[in-house]
Amino acid sequence: MPLVTRVPAGYDTLTGEVKAWDYKELMNEEILKPMKILVATEKPFAKKAVDGIRAIFDKAGYQTVLLEKYTDKAQLLEAVADVDAMIIRSDKVTAEVIAAARNLKIVVRAGAGYDNVDLAAASAKGVVVMNTPGQNSNAVAELALAMMIFMSRNRFTPGTGSEIQGKTLAIHAYGNVGKLVGRKGKALGMNVIAYDPFITDAAVFEKDGVEKVDSVEDLYSRADFLSLHIPATPQTVKSIGYDLMMSMPKGATLVNTARKEVIDEEGVMRAMTEREDLKYITDIAPEAAADMAEKFGKRFFATPKKMGAETAEANINAGLAAASQIVDYFVNGNVKFQVNK
Repeated sequence: MPLVTRVPAGYDTLTGEVKAWDYKELMNEEILKPMKILVATEKPFAKKAVDGIRAIFDKAGYQTVLLEKYTDKAQLLEAVADVDAMIIRSDKVTAEVIAAARNLKIVVRAGAGYDNVDLAAASAKGVVVMNTPGQNSNAVAELALAMMIFMSRNRFTPGTGSEIQGKTLAIHAYGNVGKLVGRKGKALGMNVIAYDPFITDAAVFEKDGVEKVDSVEDLYSRADFLSLHIPATPQTVKSIGYDLMMSMPKGATLVNTARKEVIDEEGVMRAMTEREDLKYITDIAPEAAADMAEKFGKRFFATPKKMGAETAEANINAGLAAASQIVDYFVNGNVKFQVNK
């Protein structure tokens, strides 16, 4: 009698639970071969995270393959050739990578953002893409507040700075990170306002003691510190530029821990040139970072590498969550965190 396995064929769109299954007869090589999971990280996880990921897969009977600190796309293309699943961080999973992965069934991005994965190519090949929302949120939120203090104190160089207490903290996108930024800002005595076009219920903001504003223009016009948390989508790419920057109050600071693609660099530079009181700090170095640093001095700063999730805690949390989601998908068909439905 042939051995069969079941594969998900239909899902509940609200819960992510499997509603229907298809059954597939296993070939001899599939019966004998363990599931192969690639952990592909140009910037590797901490050792504790890797050990935890490996332990989760070992318990499930899966084989863990590590590709760390790779320097050439060809290495990634070779590594994905025969894997069933992969975990990534900021690594780019392009259409070319997906095409090279003949057995690939699921990709999990250890983190919230997933614009480094070609969702259309994955969907076309039937590959599930997930993220791990919330696992890096506290690390990013703490960095955002640290950036505000850093800029308000003249980047810790001689000279009189200012305090953030009593200032207006404006949050653009009120998701996991935005909520934590707001909570921490309030603890530091800031007046917190927020805008999120996808949250229409004012009670969501009110229960956190945050004022809901009704437009992005209103948000920026009141922001002493603007904390940016929007994703990079066709609608948001280059959406933050000259007009919004020029509308900000005197001495305002734009803080970007989101994506560099949402910034209109030319527009931001033009605004900062015309107004010598504006400041910009980002965790994602702009293409024009060198020019900005030369032109604007202490009014601009970019981290050398993206630092938002670079804490031991976030590193471990996101990695373990990614591994657990892969096992849950293969065992139970759970697609709760799928982003390419």
